[in-house]
Amino acid sequence: MDLFYKAKAVRLRSYHEKYLTAEEDEETVIQDRDGASKNATWTVEFINSPEKYNIIRLKSCYNKYLTASNQRFLLGMTGRKVLQTLPQRLDSSIEWEPIREGHQVKLRTKQGQFLRANDSIPPWRNSVTHNIPHRTSTQDWILWDVDVVEILVHSPVPKEPPPLVYHDHEGSNLGSESISRSSSVYSASAASFSRQESEEFLASSLIKFGDGRLIYYHIANEYGEINEGVEGVCIPFKGNSVEELTKILEEETGLEDITVCTKSSLNGKLYPLHLQLPPNNANMDVVVVPSGLI
Repeated sequence: MDLFYKAKAVRLRSYHEKYLTAEEDEETVIQDRDGASKNATWTVEFINSPEKYNIIRLKSCYNKYLTASNQRFLLGMTGRKVLQTLPQRLDSSIEWEPIREGHQVKLRTKQGQFLRANDSIPPWRNSVTHNIPHRTSTQDWILWDVDVVEILVHSPVPKEPPPLVYHDHEGSNLGSESISRSSSVYSASAASFSRQESEEFLASSLIKFGDGRLIYYHIANEYGEINEGVEGVCIPFKGNSVEELTKILEEETGLEDITVCTKSSLNGKLYPLHLQLPPNNANMDVVVVPSGLI
């Protein structure tokens, strides 16, 4: 957060040495190498609220906010679209929590997803999404360098949140040191995390604090094949029922009568899951096969 305290306007440079850029259609957000363009400059807004002392908004040159939308970037692929919008109500979709990591920053949404600069082949190249990277090779894609373009004359003084006091069922004061893990999962930390700590934090944020696992899924094409070079979409799942998982994946993908499969590590063939998932709550990779392909 301290990287933004004296900033009135910034440029955000991605791991790929490209700048977060507002397209002229006043809706799309991409990466571009032209850092001198006005479209690469974002105005910083601080939220004057004790509950959101470490949250910012970023406004494009078209006076529209950087927005973490619910629209999928591609069906069956990881990531949701990041857009420029001007909502009638300033809700959490335009709020970003800066988390410092060394000299760089990660920008996190309220739902625990991160602003991510994508690479690889089109249509991924130069795109910007928000999601949770789970592969080591893409961990750096959520790191941004902050270039201050314009400095505030009177920079806002950060306000610490009021201390949290908890009581037991008899009303006794437990003190702020007794905060449970479940009450602190989404609390911001400006300190840098190791990658292992980041992954653990993301996993706990998704599953929250009950028993559960992470399900990573790909959608098979009309030939029953998947793109191994693209990350699977990640969802939290509690329970062991394949039927329940199938229903959730149908809602996620918008497909009907799907078959949930696993891929054999020996021969690469797809095998349908039956009745129950493994009982140890280990994270799983599955393949969603549309009706009639298996």
